[in-house]
Amino acid sequence: MKTLLHPSYFPNIATFSMIVSSEICWEAEDNYQKQTYRNRSYICTDQGKHLLSIPIQHVGGNQGRQKYKLVILDDSEQWQRQHWRTLQTAYRTSPFFEFYEDEIAPLFEKSYKYLYDFNLETIHTVCDCLQVDFPVDKTESFMLEPLGMDDKRVMVSAKRKVSYKNDEYHQVFGDRHNFIENLSVLDLLFNEGTNALTYLRQFYNLNFND
Repeated sequence: MKTLLHPSYFPNIATFSMIVSSEICWEAEDNYQKQTYRNRSYICTDQGKHLLSIPIQHVGGNQGRQKYKLVILDDSEQWQRQHWRTLQTAYRTSPFFEFYEDEIAPLFEKSYKYLYDFNLETIHTVCDCLQVDFPVDKTESFMLEPLGMDDKRVMVSAKRKVSYKNDEYHQVFGDRHNFIENLSVLDLLFNEGTNALTYLRQFYNLNFND
């Protein structure tokens, strides 16, 4: 059975554990909603848990709701430059930052128009780093209750507070802030490197493999 997910910005560990352990279909026909991981991701800096938020061009007036796949990025704030500098500052001393830096950096150098496309590219890049296949299936119409699929679209909600079963891994600033769970997959990748895939599959087995 396929798992239905929203592509989010460098997805958190719980979401990425599904990506590497399930057959994924991307939701491509829903409306954009605020306060979700569609345009945000959490990492750990020297100050603790830190939000990376992508600015978008909001529509209003007579246009009403907007399809997620049509949401346009707002490049007036130079958010790509800011996000990459933040990542460099946060993870330059992590064990594997330099190992993956050349693969991640181009995402913040190339211009993208749509948030949806950019998010898929962040996932594709991390899949390449983990040496797993990138899921390509997408929905062709919106279904409130999809048939024949495990609907995990709720995973994109930033309001959803869930405590997961997981083993702690070494985090760069763990001595200051203790372990912070379910951050962006980038936190796991930069800190655990080649062990990240094993960690993600174990995480999935602990939390979702009923």
